[in-house]
Amino acid sequence: MKKRLECLLNIFIVLLAFLGAFAVWGNELRHLISRSYYFFSPQSTNKVLSYETDIEKELKKHDIVSLTPILMTIMYQESRGEGKDPMQASESAGLKRNEIRDPHFSIQQGVYHFYQMYTIGKKYNVDMDTIIQSYNMGPGYIYYVAKNGFKHNENLAKEYSKIQVIRNPKLYTCGQFKGNFRYPYCFGDYTYATKVKEEIPTMVKRLKGS
Repeated sequence: MKKRLECLLNIFIVLLAFLGAFAVWGNELRHLISRSYYFFSPQSTNKVLSYETDIEKELKKHDIVSLTPILMTIMYQESRGEGKDPMQASESAGLKRNEIRDPHFSIQQGVYHFYQMYTIGKKYNVDMDTIIQSYNMGPGYIYYVAKNGFKHNENLAKEYSKIQVIRNPKLYTCGQFKGNFRYPYCFGDYTYATKVKEEIPTMVKRLKGS
């Protein structure tokens, strides 16, 4: 009986430790699980792939159709292709989050938003990683990177995020949850470009049918 109680106590302690770690690292763990599922289960990208024609159509309007894999990976990062706003483009259109209720309009707005960032990025001679990150953080991030070496890295993204948090601390709070992996850099996701860049090769393979 004593050994059984000790065993249960040990299990309980391990469970508490796991829950504590999950509270702090939950987002990273979910991202790792998601990436693993994406790698081992190609079917997980089928929803995104179903929008290939729509994305290409919008990119052709701006003469950047070669960037289709990037935009599709951005969609994957934003929503896995699910929901009415798969590009999570509502806020870039001046609307509230998820206010767009039409996937086709979401793609139109998302591609247009990316094109705006791409145009500004080219003007200021920043790298593609900065442009991808600016899909998440907006054009201000491009201006910031242009003043700090022209190349994106996560430290610059953290610095820029912190500036925005200081400017509006009541808005960018990470939901008051210090266990959020972004905390205290609660404006945007400073890992955004890294996540998208990691998945682009796999998206290219899927687009080629391999």
